[in-house]
Amino acid sequence: MKVDIAYGREGLTIDVPERNLLKILRMAEKPVSADPYGETLKSLASPTGTPPLAEIARGKSSACIVVSDITRPVPNSKIVPPIIQVLEDAGIPSENITILIATGIHRPNEGEELVTVLGEELPKKYRVVNHMSREADTHEYLGKTPHYKAPIYMDKTFLAADLRIATGLIEPHLMAGYSGGRKAVVPGISSFETLKVLHGAESMAYEKNVEGVIEGNLFHEEALYVARLTRVDFIVNVTLNERREITGIFAGDLNEAHIEGVEFMKTQCMDTVDEPVDAVITTSAGYPLDLTFYQAIKGMTAAQGILKKGGILIIAAKIEEGIGSPEFTKLILETESVEEFLESIKKPDSLVLDQWQFQKFCYVLENHEVWLYSDGIDRETQKKLFVTPLESIEDGIKKVKARFGENAAIAVIPEGPYVHAGVS
Repeated sequence: MKVDIAYGREGLTIDVPERNLLKILRMAEKPVSADPYGETLKSLASPTGTPPLAEIARGKSSACIVVSDITRPVPNSKIVPPIIQVLEDAGIPSENITILIATGIHRPNEGEELVTVLGEELPKKYRVVNHMSREADTHEYLGKTPHYKAPIYMDKTFLAADLRIATGLIEPHLMAGYSGGRKAVVPGISSFETLKVLHGAESMAYEKNVEGVIEGNLFHEEALYVARLTRVDFIVNVTLNERREITGIFAGDLNEAHIEGVEFMKTQCMDTVDEPVDAVITTSAGYPLDLTFYQAIKGMTAAQGILKKGGILIIAAKIEEGIGSPEFTKLILETESVEEFLESIKKPDSLVLDQWQFQKFCYVLENHEVWLYSDGIDRETQKKLFVTPLESIEDGIKKVKARFGENAAIAVIPEGPYVHAGVS
């Protein structure tokens, strides 16, 4: 059976024998927004848990709107203009409106990437600033988090604004349960000094800091604490379908509007199999999420829940920009074994930038083999990433059948981390 899966910008069609294909796990179809501008305006006027944005903005002299960076397919060019319209109608001058790109610890988005993130017009009309997590003088100290005692250093650009707005995308997330809401602040506009604790070994090892879990998720609770301390006045979050069309707009209170969006997303993103499978074929949701191996790990962690112990996780990811940050690349290439790495991170002051993603990857490797199809990096490099390189997905299927038999059960998740996969 031919199945289209997300891969890079162009996608990939694979052929899975029908006798082996147990199920294709997908997001549920939901009605899409026919008028994103108008529906965003409506949500700003009738938000959840707060007065209308126009009322909150009245009397304010400046505003800062946090938006996701290029690693998230948030339709900023559709949801930010109506926000700005409300702010300007409320009396905030256009020159006092700043768009802050929540890069977290990622690189700044400039040039063509900035157009991808914001569209053609917004960068021409408004001040746009990239968050720089490792520039200490661009942050202000606000105290410590209650559980992990992380020092809270927050972007001064956001703190300087009279009105503080956070936007984002709600989707399953490998440590926060679901993205959106407070994640625009943590890690979005937090200092590396904050993140190296909240993304540290203890936080990543906690059993509830995983996809699909909000209640009892300590990362979520810490991030929410920081976002409240930072005083996020209003949020605008969206949910998207597999075609990146808007299926929901959730505006208002930092927590209430976010939870409303999460509950909706659960009805859209969750899919199950009746029993664990021998192999799963998944993705990192294509561009822009599969630009690096670092990001592709999100597709692996999201899919592992439906695999038998010892099952095979096959992932297709373009990885056209390489392994990841210099620190992550050096870490993974120089690590000899999973056991060595997991032991090393127990040592005080051992943290390396981006090690948290490698830690999550190691938890997958403890129970499963990972086989990778990618034409973005060479096979010799792939062999150093604790994966088995594949010539094609079909090559992987043949090897799965050789190991588990001609009737090996295989599931396919075309959109990878956007689907919360489980066993019913």
